[in-house]
Amino acid sequence: MARLNIVLHEPEIPANTGNIGRTCVATGTRLHLIEPLGFQLNEKAVKRAGLDYWKDLDVTTYLDYEDFLAKNPGARIYYASTKAQKTYTDVSFEEDCFIMFGKESAGIPEEILLQNPETAIRIPMIGDIRSLNLSNSVAIVLYEALRQHNFDHMRLQGQLTRYEWTK
Repeated sequence: MARLNIVLHEPEIPANTGNIGRTCVATGTRLHLIEPLGFQLNEKAVKRAGLDYWKDLDVTTYLDYEDFLAKNPGARIYYASTKAQKTYTDVSFEEDCFIMFGKESAGIPEEILLQNPETAIRIPMIGDIRSLNLSNSVAIVLYEALRQHNFDHMRLQGQLTRYEWTK
């Protein structure tokens, strides 16, 4: 069963993180948050965007990018950026890989992207649009990764609850 990981590098907007958390719960995806965050995790806005799903979220926070790398040694990480050459459909997402997205105002730091050009990916866009909304971007790329794994853990037989498929 493919288990995927979404990483938010210094997210700033609580509603985006809440929406992404809800998407992660709906897909059985782990969420990783790299500090500093632009909000407190207990703010009403995050919980409101995640609704009653936030308590079911598999979420881990890290002090910084180095802490994230140290606690996930050998992780295969894809870096979503408007500056990448490859599109998100050009790669095969491995089971248990990490897909990182940067903060809303600046994206993933350039030094991280320069160190990882082979795993940097982008969502194609027309024109001079700076970027898509963060929660929309996560959903687009995450669902492609899930599709590549044939939605293996999401094809429910009968009416299983969201808890039964994780066992």
